[in-house]
Amino acid sequence: MDAPILVIDLEATCSDDGSITPEQMEVIELGAVWATPAGEVIATMQRFVRPTERPTLTPFCLSLTHIEQASIDTAPNWPTVAAELAEFARLHAGQCWGSWGKYDARQIERETARHAFADPLAGLSHVNLKAAFAKARRIKQVGMAMALQIVGFELEGEHHRALSDARNIAKLLPYALA
Repeated sequence: MDAPILVIDLEATCSDDGSITPEQMEVIELGAVWATPAGEVIATMQRFVRPTERPTLTPFCLSLTHIEQASIDTAPNWPTVAAELAEFARLHAGQCWGSWGKYDARQIERETARHAFADPLAGLSHVNLKAAFAKARRIKQVGMAMALQIVGFELEGEHHRALSDARNIAKLLPYALA
């Protein structure tokens, strides 16, 4: 695979008390990078997203992501950010997009359905980079931070922030696509 790969990471509304189910989670931050198969980042995108159903972040979510409520309050909604993502997705002639696990792909499907808005990644197939990394290494699936440790990389930026996580996932591409 020589074409660049779009790597996406999402942060979403969440709770630690069961008050927000996975189906109810809404995107609050999008991080996306175009990267070469060797893991070199060639373009980045970061956007906050204002949730519509639960616009106030839980204390757990604020603590986990370190995203400030004010950033969410002034952010555009998903259809606006999805349109920007669709434009970003057309920057390079990639054939696929990847995320660490299935969550991000499912969440984009949920947001697309919730807002009756076109899939911003239509035409690009999804690659579960977490599963690909595990298969290539012949190990059980591990979190992104552990995967970085396994290959001898430091976690850069702030974990549970979409752009930092997308950049870190991009560094794992040579090991996931081996």
